[in-house]
Amino acid sequence: MESPLATYLRYLDNGELAFQVDGPDAKPVFFPRLVAPGSGSTDLSWRVSRGLGTVYATTVVHYKGEAPLNVALIDMDEGFRLMSRVEDIAATDVRIGMRVKLRILPADDTRAALPVFTVLPS
Repeated sequence: MESPLATYLRYLDNGELAFQVDGPDAKPVFFPRLVAPGSGSTDLSWRVSRGLGTVYATTVVHYKGEAPLNVALIDMDEGFRLMSRVEDIAATDVRIGMRVKLRILPADDTRAALPVFTVLPS
C-alpha cells in the first residue's frame, strides 16, 4: 500500500494537486494523512483540485543577497488551505484576496514537484 505522501507526490508528478476527503460528508483533508483530523476516520478518498484559490495571507521573506520571496497561504476553492508562493509577480505586490491559479513546478535533482501559484487575470 502506497503512503499518503507518496500518492500526493505521484499526483504532483502528473501535474495535479490532490487532496483527501473524509467520509460521506466529503470534508477536505490536507496535508495528506492516514487518519482524518477531528473525526479519526480512516475512510479517506482522493480528489483532484481544479487549481483555483484565493490568497488568505502573505508575507515577504528577505534572504541576504537574494531577491525577496513571498510565502502565502492559499485557500483552495475545494475548501482546504496550503502554504505556497505566488510567482510571476513581485513578492511585495501579492495581496490578500487575490485570485490565483495552480502551476506545478516539475521535480528536479534537488526537490520533488512543487505546487506554486500565478495571479489570475482580471
